[in-house]
Amino acid sequence: MNSLGFNKSEKDTKVVVAMSGGVDSSVAAVMLKKQGYDVIGITLKLYSNSSVSKSKSCCAGVDIQDAKNVALKK
Repeated sequence: MNSLGFNKSEKDTKVVVAMSGGVDSSVAAVMLKKQGYDVIGITLKLYSNSSVSKSKSCCAGVDIQDAKNVALKK
């Protein structure tokens, strides 16, 4: 049984992590990957580019790039 309570090994367990681009979801994904899980990160763009400022706040557009950068690290 793995640490998530499934009756299979970590390497045989696929985990989907909702990636916001922030610290919490990034750390969760990295920790699961280090434990040997098959981690997939997803993010959703639920806004129009024209309605979002360029500032570093939630859903500012750069969050998706931040999430992508974390997901691309091995």
